[in-house]
Amino acid sequence: MDRFRLDGKVAIVTGAGKGIGQAAAIGLAEAGASVAVLGHSQMPEETQHQIAALGRESLGFQGDLSDDRFRNHAVDAVLEHWGHVDILVNSAGMTVRAPAVDFAEGDWDRVIDLNLTTVFRMCQRVGREMLNQKSGKIVNIASVQSFTGGLNIPAYAASKGGIAQITKALANEWARFNVNVNAIAPGYILTELTRPLFDDPVRSKEIMERIPVQRWGTAEDMKGTVIYLASSASDFVHGHILLVDGGWMAR
Repeated sequence: MDRFRLDGKVAIVTGAGKGIGQAAAIGLAEAGASVAVLGHSQMPEETQHQIAALGRESLGFQGDLSDDRFRNHAVDAVLEHWGHVDILVNSAGMTVRAPAVDFAEGDWDRVIDLNLTTVFRMCQRVGREMLNQKSGKIVNIASVQSFTGGLNIPAYAASKGGIAQITKALANEWARFNVNVNAIAPGYILTELTRPLFDDPVRSKEIMERIPVQRWGTAEDMKGTVIYLASSASDFVHGHILLVDGGWMAR
């Protein structure tokens, strides 16, 4: 079981203020890691409080992930404080719901920028450090919409399809340097992002009828998978998109 421990490891988690990102950051701390938590729209103070309660150290940052100055500042601060970075979890994301025929150009650009472009840029920035030290774990957050198109979420579906391909592309280049790049594809997880669907009696019923486990997932359901992909237990796993969906894709 020591292969799942993360003692002495340093992690960076984006979107760590809530939802899957918050659960990922706390899970990594529970496994022993020190964690830098990045919030896009707010400082992830509550996440830091929970990490401190575990007796682990954290650094908190809030800023626009599309701004390379913010990304560089956060990574540089982590390196200055801890001297290395071993794990990156790219969890920051957003969606806009509208029929494709009416989808606004600005909304498309915002979703693609945060969900896809900034993920690649974070991988690129942190990846340089990992390649130099010849070790590292990158965990991207994909989606079941990496495989399906969804309804009224064309930009989100496109961005998550892109996450699957970026994950594979980077794994192809970086695996030989002992840098693992993988992704988790959550199913329907109840967060602020999916609350409108959960509260829609028609769509919620349709979704529930397809989930074999007969419940929506929670952010806590992501913890074990994040720890696995961030730990030495997954050393021979590269370029994989791991579904955590209650069986949704099996139907």
